[in-house]
Amino acid sequence: MITKKFLIVFSLLIAIGCEKYDVVIRNGMVYDGNGLPPFLADVAIKGDKIILVNETIAEKGSKEIDAKGLAVAPGFINMLSWATTSLIQDGRSLSDIKQGVTLEVYGEGGSMGPLNDSMKKSNQENAAGYTIDWTTLGEYLESLERRGVSSNVASFVGATTLRIHEIGFEDRRPTENELNNMRSLVREAMEEGALGIGSSLIYAPAFYSTTEELIELCKVASEYGGMYISHMRSESNQLLEALDELITIAEKANIPAEIYHLKAGGVKNHYKIDLVIEKIAAARERGLDITADMYTYIAGATGLNAHMPPWVQEGGYDNWVERLKDPKIRAKVKKEMTSDAENWENLGFLAGPDGVLFAGFRNPDLRKYIGMTLEEVAAKTGKHYADVAMDFVIQDGSRVDVVYFLMSEENVKKQIKLPYMSFGSDAGSIAPEGDFLKYNPHPRAYGNFARLLGKYVREEKVISLEEAIYKLTSLSAKKLKIKNRGLLKEGYYADIVMFDPNTISDHATFDNPHQLATGMHHVFVNGIQVLKNGEHTGAMPGRVVRGPGYKN
Repeated sequence: MITKKFLIVFSLLIAIGCEKYDVVIRNGMVYDGNGLPPFLADVAIKGDKIILVNETIAEKGSKEIDAKGLAVAPGFINMLSWATTSLIQDGRSLSDIKQGVTLEVYGEGGSMGPLNDSMKKSNQENAAGYTIDWTTLGEYLESLERRGVSSNVASFVGATTLRIHEIGFEDRRPTENELNNMRSLVREAMEEGALGIGSSLIYAPAFYSTTEELIELCKVASEYGGMYISHMRSESNQLLEALDELITIAEKANIPAEIYHLKAGGVKNHYKIDLVIEKIAAARERGLDITADMYTYIAGATGLNAHMPPWVQEGGYDNWVERLKDPKIRAKVKKEMTSDAENWENLGFLAGPDGVLFAGFRNPDLRKYIGMTLEEVAAKTGKHYADVAMDFVIQDGSRVDVVYFLMSEENVKKQIKLPYMSFGSDAGSIAPEGDFLKYNPHPRAYGNFARLLGKYVREEKVISLEEAIYKLTSLSAKKLKIKNRGLLKEGYYADIVMFDPNTISDHATFDNPHQLATGMHHVFVNGIQVLKNGEHTGAMPGRVVRGPGYKN
């Protein structure tokens, strides 16, 4: 006789057997990342992988999600992230997860390793409530994974970091021994999984690097299949010459090269974007792999160091401040700040004092000026705007965070259309709470990707949705040579986003930046749901994503 208990157990076994998958996403409009028209399909997840993409999936999942009316796509890749410390403060990566970003890519010139003892000590002094328990770049990335992060993380090794490691902040060429040491550090980073070499050449001490030095470092990265990615030496007056340098590096080092946040800064330079596009096209026709990324705004954000000549910054912050306190040097700096420059990037002059917006200070006494322009502060204090800038650098103990209004909307749209264009926020991934509220970030921290999908795809129809998703996913993964990510495809990691194309929107503004994007319903990272019905689940499944040279 079959007992009641047996029947219950048997029924449970049948039920469990029917749940073949961990998750089944049903009835969604699938944009698979290839740039092709979408199709209605179900998606099944088992563990951390996509197991099946099919018109219908009969078997059940332990979790079922009805994606009717939603776009289902691979997770987005942030090609230029500064979530290096914000993810230590808050591993949820809320501002980016709410936009569908599942991979943060670091390394714009500076990287979180390799560090020598002096760098470690200096960085620890500036660390906000966390311990620097790493030395190499790979160790830093692994520390994020241990701490717990919601997004995946990857990084280039910073050319600036390599220079500081061996040379410090001096304006000189490396000795042969120093250059050999830098090569060895590149080799170590590539074997740990670095994506390549990242540079940021408008800032001291990176500004002191020669083209030849960068070529030598890139030759090593090239051996491992890495790429060179650069905030070029100029994005304004010497933009075309800076592009020539990047192309030269790519050619002589035999390495793919990408332009960080492509732009033509300053009204007088806006026309140059057409010439840039022509130069890139010619290089690509010659067989060079030249690409670019961008953010979707007409203003950039950096520090007041981009309003002062590099020579005054030699030796690091303390030396910079001491020079600014010297009346003779100060007068010389002021003259250069208020003049157009050809041999360095004077973003403050190009934007004008009415186009420089204060975003953040370390000194609490100065935070009352957040949201004011340099011109407004000058009027309020009765000082020349150049003196305000120099005084703030001295008083704040930092470069001071500012926003520069430099670009044209016409060029933004023109760049979005480029077939090789990816997207990066050039910002941390933060949350509208706690210490993050002590400064006003550029709104790109909350809205860069949602703005692309809402403003430029849905509202202005600059590109199609399938093209935008391609640029946010598989195009970026191909550039980085990342395996098994960037496509919604069987066998690929289950980094998946579900959003409403009719409602996804950015809300952050320069006046009120701490506003999360809306319209993203669900996000999975490595098969684990981190966003459910628009709310963060608290899950931290993010992993280190390694480049092509990685050696176990």
